[in-house]
This record gives sequence, C-alpha cells and structure tokens, in this order.
Amino acid sequence: MRIENHPIIDSYQKGKKVKFTYDGKEMEGYEGEPIAAALRAEGVMTHRYTKKLHQPRGIFCAIGRCTDCVMVVDGKPNTRTCVTMLKEGMVVETQYGVEARRTEA
Repeated sequence: MRIENHPIIDSYQKGKKVKFTYDGKEMEGYEGEPIAAALRAEGVMTHRYTKKLHQPRGIFCAIGRCTDCVMVVDGKPNTRTCVTMLKEGMVVETQYGVEARRTEA
C-alpha cells in the first residue's frame, strides 16, 4: 500500500526500516515517516474511537490540525500520528475517547 514511483517527486529518500508495535502486533515502517503513513501502509485505517458514540476515526486532514488521527504513542494519549515521526520500537495503540485506556460510557 505504499507509493513506489511518485508521478511528481522524482526521488524520495526513505529512512531505514524499523519495527514498532500497534495494539500488540509487530509492524514495520520507515524511520522518519509519519506514524499514520506507516499504519496506512500496513492497512490500518482506524486510529481512535470517539468517546460518546464510539465511532471510528482515522486520517482526515493529515497536517495536524484536526484530532481524527490521535492515538496513544509510547503511553502518551492524544498524539497526532500524522505529524509524529516513526522511530524504532515505538508502541502505538488505538485510542478510545480522550483517555489512554478505554472507558465505558
């Protein structure tokens, strides 16, 4: 699910391949790419669920202005994954509401 040949950008230098975990599953991405891009390449579309109605949310603006892509990253909730760069060993978790842990309504 990655773009291999971009029609406008001639050369794009990827970082080194790194491992991270998403909801306990080991995944791979490229160091320095947004976490959201690495998740998208692995087929992950849902980043969080809304507090009140438990509706799924994923990438929307992709520039850090909205909160649809927030996730718990290395234990810190409300991390905007579209502007947070991937590093080796990161722990990324689906967010439920505004807390680090799922709470029932």
